[in-house]
Amino acid sequence: MSVAETYGPWAIVAGASDGVGAAFAEELARRGVNVVLVARRRQLLDELAARLDVATRAITLDLSTPTATEELAAATSDLEIGLFVYNAGADSVNKVLLERDLDELRGFVRRNCTAVLEACHHFGGAMVSRGRGGVVLVTSGAAWCGGHTLSVYGATKAFDLVLAEGLWAEWRQHGVDVLALVLGPTDTPSLQGSLDRSGGKMDRLADPADVAAEAIAHLADGPTWSYGMPDPAGPPPLGTLSRRQAVELMSAGAAAVHSKPDA
Repeated sequence: MSVAETYGPWAIVAGASDGVGAAFAEELARRGVNVVLVARRRQLLDELAARLDVATRAITLDLSTPTATEELAAATSDLEIGLFVYNAGADSVNKVLLERDLDELRGFVRRNCTAVLEACHHFGGAMVSRGRGGVVLVTSGAAWCGGHTLSVYGATKAFDLVLAEGLWAEWRQHGVDVLALVLGPTDTPSLQGSLDRSGGKMDRLADPADVAAEAIAHLADGPTWSYGMPDPAGPPPLGTLSRRQAVELMSAGAAAVHSKPDA
């Protein structure tokens, strides 16, 4: 069966304005799936919708607000959603916890955890009732362990990772595929903006189009797919280290990426 037959007729892509989210929308449209585009920046959504050769619906929504999931559910109540992709939640601030505003951090947790949970309950519940569908939660290598300047981001992405793996175990017998898509450094506007602000540099970034195509091709190969790893369905790459060693390595990597190069 085609992707459209398996996961159509409509997909929701949350965080669709650019980067990996836009690439998911483009790949799904190429495969004949109609797409609901969700993000805060309406102009970018409209520009993306104009490029897609399928039916679209653009929904301007801040997923960090308490009512975001209710608004999304109401705005799509007339559609059969067969695939839900949650790609929102990048962190371009790169500061330690105590240098950040607590309200900002609460919003970050709502966007990366609460909204994800509520959306999975609503849209995933309908898929389970129908006996088919798919869910992709885009998470990060920062989920593997804690790290300096990554405490909240890594924690929220770990929530998404474990949630996806648990839902895969609960829903697989009901015909619903769930995939935790673990990303390393990917060439997105969010990452590029973060590097520009810090003066950092990073080579060999993943192409968002390749990420989306591979994720859709392996949606049924859950629970976890780590893009770019020698064995994407294999163990965590830091699994042979002690927890302290893993945290030290993650922290050193974050510092190297966001430090200004020597003059």
